[in-house]
Amino acid sequence: MSYVYLIQSIKTGQLYYGYTKDLKRRFLEHNQGKNFSTKPYAPYRLVYYEAYADEFDAKKRERQLKKFGQGIYRLQSRLVRSLKHNKM
Repeated sequence: MSYVYLIQSIKTGQLYYGYTKDLKRRFLEHNQGKNFSTKPYAPYRLVYYEAYADEFDAKKRERQLKKFGQGIYRLQSRLVRSLKHNKM
């Protein structure tokens, strides 16, 4: 399986999208500060993920979310209410 995921900084509320083959490992890496771009904003919570049987499809979806603002906007608009009301 391959995953596209969305994490949110508990500290700042900043969102980060990524792709991985091992979601649990990658989430731990973000929270342990092992990723340069997300380290300053740790800790994180996992707020959303999509699972794909095909790695190519997962990478394609990640690119879509990162490069095309409309894809990000649509996903964020679906999640905003949940993120505001479900503080973990």
